[in-house]
Formats: sequence, structure tokens, C-alpha cells
Amino acid sequence: MTVRYGLIGSGMMGQEHIRNIQLLDDAEVSAISDPDEGMRVQARKIAGRQVATFAHHSDLVSADICDAFVVASPNDTHYAVLQDILPAQKPVLVEKPLCTTSGDCESVAELARSCSTPVWVAMEYRFMPPVQFLMRELGNGTIGRPVMVSIREHRFPFLQKVGNWNRFNRRTGGTMVEKCCHYWDLMRLLANSNPVRVFASAAMDVNHLDETYDGETPDILDNAYAVVDFANGIRGMLDLCMFAEGSHWQEVISVTGSRARIEACVPGPARFAPDRIERLSRVEISDRAFKEVSSQEIEVDEAILRAGDHHGSTYFQHVRFLEMVRKGDSMPEVALEDGLWSVRVGEAAEKSARTGQAIDLGA
Repeated sequence: MTVRYGLIGSGMMGQEHIRNIQLLDDAEVSAISDPDEGMRVQARKIAGRQVATFAHHSDLVSADICDAFVVASPNDTHYAVLQDILPAQKPVLVEKPLCTTSGDCESVAELARSCSTPVWVAMEYRFMPPVQFLMRELGNGTIGRPVMVSIREHRFPFLQKVGNWNRFNRRTGGTMVEKCCHYWDLMRLLANSNPVRVFASAAMDVNHLDETYDGETPDILDNAYAVVDFANGIRGMLDLCMFAEGSHWQEVISVTGSRARIEACVPGPARFAPDRIERLSRVEISDRAFKEVSSQEIEVDEAILRAGDHHGSTYFQHVRFLEMVRKGDSMPEVALEDGLWSVRVGEAAEKSARTGQAIDLGA
């Protein structure tokens, strides 16, 4: 039986979801909602003219032509959208961040429990093939006892979005929430522990300085260092730069243990640098005797890479989400608690960057 998806929000990320759903067997986008007509037209061209389109998500839900929902609307709309669609009791995949504040995340979690609706938070970086390889090696004990987690993202600036919503903290939750929720989630996953303290130094130094929208100037951070302490003693560090689009690797995820270090290196999106489609991601493992234990390139099917900007992770996430939908499982692999924690840490990092103080999250 074909699983029918209802897509709420059909901008850049929504269209990436369409392309990846099209790669799945017995799955289709049957309906799209977006208040912007231009985005609806673009998305319909990708999904096919048979898809139903709506200006408001409530009309999509009322049509009752979907088996699952994907929420890919702007960050600050997630809370209201989820309040409307969770009572339909159909599986939901909601883009990151879950909401722009931890308070809203908690309210959504409470509603989802009362409605018995499975909600999967789109922390797709977990499903990048090199990250999956890294996690398997951690599970095998290759590096010994993990001690430190380090993540570097040196990338291009925030892209243009409809209404320029991603230029402002009030609509995104701030860069430490909007962009970095992926990395707080990865750190928590790799450390296998909850964060207890966050310290960040960050600023807006290069990007969007000369931009003005309806008399308002952007206030989104474009670079940061952040340190996260975990309850089990592991420490994490994030190095973020949003004006480094020439970097050889866009993301580097490292875990250093008592015996060795493992590092996953990921190139940026091929559509911004076509030569990088030929650059495979890589995982390197080095021991403490200064010799390389192994270096392995990770190959991802080109059709999957071309379907999105996240090194295949959106596709592999959809494979797992679809398995959950087909099984009728009520336990998403990436749960609301995971989405809540990533926003909590992002909020703390934003507050720390403003105040210069470490923020205690509690045990």
C-alpha cells in the first residue's frame, strides 16, 4: 500500500523532502500546503500535477487524504501547526528545531502524549552515512572510553528564504537553536548523556550586516564557539562559522577516547560546489601511538546526494520514518525529548553568548 504524505511548508527544505520521498518505494506526496503561492507552484512541479495544494494546513488536514504529515514550515510556525495537526493522530515528521523555545517544545510533547500521536523530530544529521559509521565504531569500543566530542561546521551563510524569516532571532530561535540544534543532538547522542552546563562566545561579525527588511536589521549570529559539559563527565565543543563556504570539509565530527580518536568528515552540498559530488565523505581513526589505524571513504548513491543538501541524511531518515509508519510504531527513533533537549541547549548557548556567563541546565 502506498503511504501518502501531506507536506506542510513547501520552501527549500519542503522541496528536499519531496525529492527524497520520491526515492522511496510505495510512497508519495499527495498534498501540499503553503501560504506562499510561488512555493506551492514550485513544489507541485516537483511532486507532480496530481498533488492537491492548499494555502492553509488546516485545509490539508481536513481533506483527510494523507497517512502522515511532514512539517517543513518556518521555525516559528511549528508550534501552531503541531497544535492543529496532532489531534488527527497521524504520524508526524517535524523539521528541526521542534519549536523556537523549550516551553513550546514541552507543550507540544504534552499534547502529543494526550493524542497518542507519534512525532519524529528531523534530526537527520544522525543518519548521515559517515556519522552512522562513526556511531558503529563507538559501539564497538574502537576508541575506548569516549572523553571529548568536537564538532566543526564551516559553511556558507544562511540562504534567502520567503519573507527572510531566517534573518531574525524572534523567528528562528537564534542561530544556536536554528542551525546548531543538529549538533547539540549529535553531542548528546555520542556522549550518551544529558548536558548540564553550556558556555558560548558568539557574535554577528560578517554576514547580513548591510541588510534591512521592512526597516529591521538582521540579528542572527554568524560565528560561535561553545562548550557543553555532560552529566557523565564528557565534554563537547562546537566551532561554527557561517562565512567559510570555501572549506574543504563542511562538517567534521570527532570523538576522542582513552585509546583513539575517530573523525567523520563531510563535504558541503554538491549544488553549491559541483566538484564536491566527487568528494566522498571520510572516516578516520587514529590511535595514541601516532599511527593511523584506518581511513575509509564512505560512498553515497549520487541520486540520493542530488536529492538534498544534507549528504543523504534526509533520505536515510525518511527510510526509517517510513518503516515506523508502516509498522504502526508509536516510538519514533528521534523523539520529542530529543527535540526538546536540542532546543534547551541552543537557548542556553544564546543566553551564554549574550551574558558571558556559563548556563547551568541541571543534572
